[in-house]
Amino acid sequence: MDLRDHVVLILGASRGIGRDMAVALGAAGAKVGVAARSEVEPDPRLPGTIGSVAKEIEDAGGQALAIRADATKDEDLESMVKETLARFGKLTAFIYNPSVLIPGTTRSVQARHLDLLWRLNLRSPILAIRNTLDPIKAAGGGHVVYISSSAGLFPGPGPYTEDQQARSRRGGAFYGMTKAGFERYAQSLAGEVQGDNIAVNVLSPKGLIKTPGNRFFSSPKENPDLDFEVGVNMQKSIRWLLAQEPQQFTGNVLFDDDVVAERGL
Repeated sequence: MDLRDHVVLILGASRGIGRDMAVALGAAGAKVGVAARSEVEPDPRLPGTIGSVAKEIEDAGGQALAIRADATKDEDLESMVKETLARFGKLTAFIYNPSVLIPGTTRSVQARHLDLLWRLNLRSPILAIRNTLDPIKAAGGGHVVYISSSAGLFPGPGPYTEDQQARSRRGGAFYGMTKAGFERYAQSLAGEVQGDNIAVNVLSPKGLIKTPGNRFFSSPKENPDLDFEVGVNMQKSIRWLLAQEPQQFTGNVLFDDDVVAERGL
């Protein structure tokens, strides 16, 4: 799929799924703003920086810009858009990838952890998206994509299995609550900006991808497990999604494996 007319800003793109999507979009011809706060590798279990991802895209013949941006800082959510526009002249798509899972139960979770959860999984994407809407409209339209999770699916009525109870105790309920909440908001936003020729869609990996973030807590710092997986179906799905006409494909909650199977990718 040829995306040479696209300028895509990805927040949360220094490693894992964000890196995978950035590289795939760069290979498809898009100019890519690689945004995250990682300018150096903070831990051997978390390899990758905005600079390394931008270089990977450029070494393959693409165009990329490394942008230092902390998703919890409002000023960074503004400056990353300005930097992208200054370098590439327009913006046609924005992808929000950062999120945090807070462990604990209703009895044990700390208020400060809940504050971080609200900020990173709900407040920050809303503000980040708001900053991109006018530039995307000015470019003639385009796409907003929120990276969600199967954790947003409702577990349904009980009684619950031991595995379901364990997932709730690990904090999946808090994480899933924010993901489900944003999916609801995304569909309302899709209706709000449809007249601006902007599509708003949600994309999630259907299964667990062995990314640095997912393997972090189970990997010893002294002898880290660096056997990571590339989100191949996320790559295929995001390329396909950004190639769609915004007026014709918006307000969808998608899973990568399903997109690949249904579209023959």
